[in-house]
Amino acid sequence: MDALKQGTDALFILLGGIMVLAMHAGFAFLELGTVRKKNQVNALVKILVDFSVSTVAYFVVGYAVAYGTTFFVGAEQLAAKNGYELVKFFFLLTFAAAIPAIISGGIAERAKFWPQLMATAVIVGVVYPFFEGIAWNKHFGVQDWILATTGAEFHDFAGSVVVHAVGGWIALPAVLLLGARANRYRKDGGMSAHPPSSIPFLALGAWILCVGWFGFNVMSAQTVDKISGLVAVNSLMAMVGGTLAALIAGKNDPGFVHNGPLAGLVAVCAGSDLMHPLGALVVGAVAGALFVSMFTLTQNRWKIDDVLGVWPLHGLCGTWGGIAAGIFGNTTFGGLGGVSLGAQLIGTAMGVAWALAGGAVVYGTLKVTTGLRMTQEEEYDGADLTAHRISATPDREVSW
Repeated sequence: MDALKQGTDALFILLGGIMVLAMHAGFAFLELGTVRKKNQVNALVKILVDFSVSTVAYFVVGYAVAYGTTFFVGAEQLAAKNGYELVKFFFLLTFAAAIPAIISGGIAERAKFWPQLMATAVIVGVVYPFFEGIAWNKHFGVQDWILATTGAEFHDFAGSVVVHAVGGWIALPAVLLLGARANRYRKDGGMSAHPPSSIPFLALGAWILCVGWFGFNVMSAQTVDKISGLVAVNSLMAMVGGTLAALIAGKNDPGFVHNGPLAGLVAVCAGSDLMHPLGALVVGAVAGALFVSMFTLTQNRWKIDDVLGVWPLHGLCGTWGGIAAGIFGNTTFGGLGGVSLGAQLIGTAMGVAWALAGGAVVYGTLKVTTGLRMTQEEEYDGADLTAHRISATPDREVSW
């Protein structure tokens, strides 16, 4: 029976890792459909190569930083318990690699290719797993202190804060240090529209992310005996809540409609194992409306050129999700309880502060050493020709 349980758990978490791996195709197509055509090839290449760099960084350094487990042992030891520790690494790697995929959307169309890969290695190897270890492996006694102070530990079941808020808040300094795309904002106070290049590709990316997200959330149980249908239904309710709120707040704009479900899913991650489905619906709806309002404010009023809106979508909606778990996870609102709003506020604030500091240090260092931004000529030509010497759609077809 033990052997059967070990094999089932290994298969369970492996399937979760594959579903979250598929989400990276969603990140790629979401960015592909949003950026201009001269940057589409770059969007596809970045996500794949970022994932590859993330794999090496997390395997060699990051997983040990977060969980104290090293893979520099014999294969016989690694294969113990059906290789469960290895597939757990694979599953958690897909979470870690989501950080540079998130950042990629914010800095699109003007960031240099190679410096971003350097940033990926440092973020996935050190910055992200440091906070991951605090939240999910009780490093440095922080969770014990939060428990003693508030009566409950900081709860983040599937990463509203650990993954999404951290990714979004790391992206904010990167976006600010890069500055806006050329001709995005004019000196007279006006701005040039940069509409999505392909709504169908944008929608495809959103759908892939939505489907994969059920692996992201449900498989965060990590073993079969802890699987919960409540997590699946709460994810569904938050997804539709975010969609409907973005539809209304965004006045039927397809870009907002397809980002609305992502906002809801970001927000529900933390408390998806605790909330009542109606609470999850409200959490998702608030996130959808929050994304639309803050994306509009940052782009139009504050003139922060966050191309895919990753700070509002992941940073702010992830922050809301961490706090919402402390509200709608309580029995007062039909939740299972065992969570404290105070603990959620402390843990969320710590994640945001660490991400801001980490993003500022990593991208600030790169800006003064290698440089972050393409030249004006390179940006005009587009990242496809500049970095990859090929465009998504050739100017003319070969006739023979």
